[in-house]
Amino acid sequence: SGAMDVAPVDPRVSRVVDLKTPGSGEEGRNRLANLELLNAHDQLKIVVCSRADYEWARELLRARSPLPCQVLMSPSWGQVEPRTLAEWILEDRLEVRFQLQLHKVLWGNEPGR
Repeated sequence: SGAMDVAPVDPRVSRVVDLKTPGSGEEGRNRLANLELLNAHDQLKIVVCSRADYEWARELLRARSPLPCQVLMSPSWGQVEPRTLAEWILEDRLEVRFQLQLHKVLWGNEPGR
């Protein structure tokens, strides 16, 4: 998650840092200092729970642009339709990669999958 300090991780490792949105209820756990530590082979992942979350993420990304890593944005399962999120991203020409939570598509909310 984005709550842990990634500084001690060997920089040769590809890190995927999860940035929690306000709608997740875990935004306060974000360690934003991690964003300064990311490099070209890392990824920043954001799961969007609502339009408000999308706007929050969009503004955060614009304020910190350009990030050196790839940014992945996913719709939260059962909360935002994938097509809707894709349309928001395209409308704003946001420099992110759209991603589905494949484990949710395959297994839904089945624990441990």
